[in-house]
Amino acid sequence: MKIDETLRGELLTGVLDAGQRVLGIYAQDFSVETKADDSPLTQADMASHRALCDLLQRLTPEVPILSEESDAIPFETRRQWSSYWLIDPLDGTKEFVKKNGEFTLNVALVENGVPVFGIVHAPVLDTTWWGDADLGAFKITTEGELPIRVRELPVEGNQPWLIVGSRSHGAESFEAFCAQLPVHERVSMGSSLKLCLVAEGAADLYPRLAPTCEWDTAAAQAVVTAAGGQVLDAETLEPLRCNRQESTLNPFFIVCGQRDPRWREALSSALRA
Repeated sequence: MKIDETLRGELLTGVLDAGQRVLGIYAQDFSVETKADDSPLTQADMASHRALCDLLQRLTPEVPILSEESDAIPFETRRQWSSYWLIDPLDGTKEFVKKNGEFTLNVALVENGVPVFGIVHAPVLDTTWWGDADLGAFKITTEGELPIRVRELPVEGNQPWLIVGSRSHGAESFEAFCAQLPVHERVSMGSSLKLCLVAEGAADLYPRLAPTCEWDTAAAQAVVTAAGGQVLDAETLEPLRCNRQESTLNPFFIVCGQRDPRWREALSSALRA
């Protein structure tokens, strides 16, 4: 499916509107439920889910939707989809509950297993990233919209590598990875913002050595790849793909601006640890 300028504008506006609904709940006292997998669920997750699904059904009624908060859709059905919307209505619910602002709304268009368009919106930060495989990647702030690009790894000894990690998951494996790297600094961040830091050249690597689902990563993966980076299976170093199996779980992965033997060895060591 081709996303033209008009459709893209309507999508961005709709995602920002959904973000305003989320902010309204964020500013209040809200209840927190626990889902079957022990992850938290709030009113904001469901409000965003409904707003985003309504938006996509209105703009592209012919394209199916898979959301983290959807009823389960059998793989026998999903495997027939050549194109579909994959959304995480509130990525970083734990960060939402902590009220640290590091949560996002994620919308991705997936074609033949590849995220080709994505929007990542951080309401508290008033910042949006979007990427299109044909047009590149962009960051929107109160100062306007600018193109973004991954950066080249710093030459060893010139400046430290910047490594971004999760606030909530995979600390032991992350430590094992970092222990094998050249001189580096670490940045902690929640939700899909970690991928966006690599996309905009504010970080060099993001190793994810803990569980995630496809809806957690697809939108930001589209941004990263449109910015010239890669999101790679940690074992095979092949790009992550969506909708290839019954489970929506991702393999462990690494987000990078470029491949390099030094981080590849570090990654291998972390996976063996």
